[in-house]
Amino acid sequence: MPGVRYLTLRDLLDYSPDDQELHAAQLAAHTQGPIAVLLDQMDKAGYWVEPGPGYNPKYRSTVWSIIMLAQLGASAAQDERIAQACAYILDHALTAHGQFTTTGAPSGTADCLQGNLCAALIDLGYDDSRLDIAFEWMARSVTGEGVAPVGDRQAEIRYYAGKCGPVFACGSNNKLPCAWGATKVMLALGKWPVERRTPSIERAIQWGVDFLFSTDPATAGYPTGWSEKPSGNWWKFGFPVFYVTDLLQIVEVLVELGHRDDPRLTNALTVIHEKQDAQGRWTLDYDYSGKTWIDLGVKKQPNKWVTYRALRVLKALGN
Repeated sequence: MPGVRYLTLRDLLDYSPDDQELHAAQLAAHTQGPIAVLLDQMDKAGYWVEPGPGYNPKYRSTVWSIIMLAQLGASAAQDERIAQACAYILDHALTAHGQFTTTGAPSGTADCLQGNLCAALIDLGYDDSRLDIAFEWMARSVTGEGVAPVGDRQAEIRYYAGKCGPVFACGSNNKLPCAWGATKVMLALGKWPVERRTPSIERAIQWGVDFLFSTDPATAGYPTGWSEKPSGNWWKFGFPVFYVTDLLQIVEVLVELGHRDDPRLTNALTVIHEKQDAQGRWTLDYDYSGKTWIDLGVKKQPNKWVTYRALRVLKALGN
């Protein structure tokens, strides 16, 4: 498959950016692979399915298409339509104070949405001064700096019923900290260039690392608002990865933030290795078949995209 071959050459085999084989693989990924399928469905104005903030319908609208394009290795420099879609989402889903939102209003923000879109835009290679505002809001929403409580309706910047408090508190998790949201926020913060990290961003990173290490990541023993035990989806590796996350992504995040040699990742590493089959592959345990523009494998079968994700994490860990 053109797309996964390009990512393998780039991220696993470390081909030089000037390598002609890598360039050819990137072009094939954008013109023949899943990236091309998604771009063919985009409206010429820059959105998918319907205009506006683009959260619905799941999982074919603008938000999910942009997130998926980023994970497929798409580049705004490779196809002008990608840059157009990035500009569109910033124009229609980002508020003046930096919240990405499902509705266009600040009340529609959520950690998972904020982190996913911030991370995606970076991975797509799209830079815009508004991203500084989005990252600053994201950081302050973690620490609570300058953000008023939910009940302070006169405050210009405050929490809402969904994003309801600091340290990843979420209305969808019964107002408790949400580890899925935390993982997405930290994914984005880890991608943000060090030279652009403000003191509030640095503090948010530390708060996030402390939260993700507040339990053994292999157990996913994070607060569960509506259940007595963690979601089984933590141990179901998938592709693409939307707001539902998995152990692979949480390890990816912690390694990116400088914890490659942290012994607290030992048990998570064991889980990742145990899920590998005798041929060195990982299966697609969590999928979106029939829900996105293109299916990327058969559930419960060995999968190139999931194997790429796992090998990328193991490579970052020095394994």
